[in-house]
Amino acid sequence: MPRANPAHTAPAIDVLFVINARSLLLDIAGQAEAFRLANLHRSYQDLPPRFRLRFAGPAPTLTTSTGLQVCDLEPLPAELPRPTWIVLIGQPAAQVQRLDPGAADTVRWLKAILGTRFMTGESPHRLVTICSGALLAGRAGLLDRKRCTTHHELLGLLRQLAPRALVEDNRVFVLDGPVASSAGITAGIDLALHLVAEECGEPLAATVATDMVVYLRRSPRDPELSPFLVYRSHLHPVVHRVQDAVNLAPGQDWTMADLSSTGHVTPRHLLRLFVEHAGISPLHYLQGIRLAFARQALERGASVTQAAESAGFTSDLQLRRTWQRHWGGTPRDALQAEDGAN
Repeated sequence: MPRANPAHTAPAIDVLFVINARSLLLDIAGQAEAFRLANLHRSYQDLPPRFRLRFAGPAPTLTTSTGLQVCDLEPLPAELPRPTWIVLIGQPAAQVQRLDPGAADTVRWLKAILGTRFMTGESPHRLVTICSGALLAGRAGLLDRKRCTTHHELLGLLRQLAPRALVEDNRVFVLDGPVASSAGITAGIDLALHLVAEECGEPLAATVATDMVVYLRRSPRDPELSPFLVYRSHLHPVVHRVQDAVNLAPGQDWTMADLSSTGHVTPRHLLRLFVEHAGISPLHYLQGIRLAFARQALERGASVTQAAESAGFTSDLQLRRTWQRHWGGTPRDALQAEDGAN
C-alpha cells in the first residue's frame, strides 16, 4: 500500500528568519509569503500548518534595507528544541564587506547553535541562505565542503570567506544536504517554493506559485520544468482555474465538458484558451499531470496498478503505454534507474 504522506501528520517546522541591520526587506517578505500561503492552502484541504514562522535578530528592533523598521524580533534562541530551518537573510553588498556588531553576534550564535553536529550531517536542522546570507554562513564555518551559491557579485567574496566551500556560479539555488542557498532575492522565492514542494507536494507549491505569479524551476539541477509548473507561466485566470482543478483531483473522470464547465466556458473556447496561453490542449495537460501523480505514487511505494488508479488511468496498461509514449521505458525501469543513481 502507498505510504502516508508524513507532511500530513508531522508537527510544523519552525522557520526562523534571522534578521540583521539593513537586511533586504524582500528577502524576508518574499520567502515568508511562500510559507504563509502554503499553510493557507493546506487549511483549505483540512490539513494542519506545515510551517511556523518566527523572526529573530541580535536586537528587538532593526532597520531594513528600505528604512522600514521591524520590531518585536525574538532574541537569537539559546537552543532549538524543534527541527528548525534557519533562514539567513541577505544584506546590501556594501553592508556585507565587514561585520557590524549585530552581524558578528549572529555569526557567533550560528557557530554555537549549529556547531559540529550540523557539519557532520547529524543535526535535525536546516540552513537556508538567501542572497548574501551565505556570507554569514561562510564566516561561521558552516559551508565547509558544501556546495553553495550566492549573488553573482559576491561569489568572489564568499570564496575568500569560506575557502573550503564548493561555491557554484550561475545557479538559481543549490541544495547540499542540510544547506540550501540561493543566488538572490527572487531566487530565494524560487528556493522557498522548492522547499514547499518537498514538504507539501508539487501541486500545492504550484498553487502557491500561481498566487505569487512566480515562474519557477522544479529543480536546481534540472532545467526542465515540473509538469505541475511548465504550462503555468501565463496569467489567464480561466486556464489557471482549470489547471488548479486538475492538480487537486487528477484521478477524477475528466472530460472536455467537465473541464470547460470548471472554467465556465465552452469546450471549444477552453481549447483555444489553453493552446493560446499554455501551449497545450486541456486533455494533454491532464495526461501530463496524471503521469506526474503516478510517478509520485510509485516513489511512495505504490504498485503500478495502485499508481494508475490513483492518478486517473483506466488501467495499469494505459499507464504503461502513456509512460512509454512520453518518457520511454516503463515506470519500474525509471524508478530502478533513480535508485541506482542514488
